[in-house]
This record gives sequence, structure tokens and C-alpha cells, in this order.
Amino acid sequence: MDGPLEWIAAIGTALAAGLIAADLGRRVTGWGFVLFCGVSITWIVAGLTSDAMPIAAMNALLLVINLWGVWQYLLSRKNREIMERMGPIEEQVEEEVKREMDAPA
Repeated sequence: MDGPLEWIAAIGTALAAGLIAADLGRRVTGWGFVLFCGVSITWIVAGLTSDAMPIAAMNALLLVINLWGVWQYLLSRKNREIMERMGPIEEQVEEEVKREMDAPA
């Protein structure tokens, strides 16, 4: 397993993990999960074509988990509504925490 498909999947996996870990907001995290779905499919194909069933099976499970992440962060109407209402409050709290962290002890 050292072909271009695997390299694309590996780079995509690292990018998706970076998007989620960066905590740049709900929408960016959701798109990180979309990218994870794409690379999970790529890993499944790579695993099946390379006779690496553990890779294919693990990524089939991860695909389901990542689809749930897409639902939670991008598609759920209730979650979107909650996050839209929390946006202004979140910005205010972030500014307060920053001021508190910058204040001398």
C-alpha cells in the first residue's frame, strides 16, 4: 500500500484532522468531517484493492462516524439553529476570556 491513492488518503486525513483540531468554528469543523468522509471512502477503496481488509473495515466504520459528524455539524436543522443563536454570545465570551487572560495577575 504505497500508491498515489494511499498518499491522497493520507494527506486528506491529516488535513481533515487539522480542520477539526483547529476549532475554527462549526462550519469548518463540519467540512472537516466531509473531508474525512471522502478520505474514508478512498481508504476503503485502497484497502479493498490492496487486499488490506482491516484498513477497509476500519474506514467503513469511520465513514459512518464521520457521516454522523457531517449530520451534527452541517445538516441538523436544530443544531444549526442553536449554533446560530450562540454565535454572538460565543464571540462575547471569547473576548471576555481573552481580556481576563491578558490582565495582570
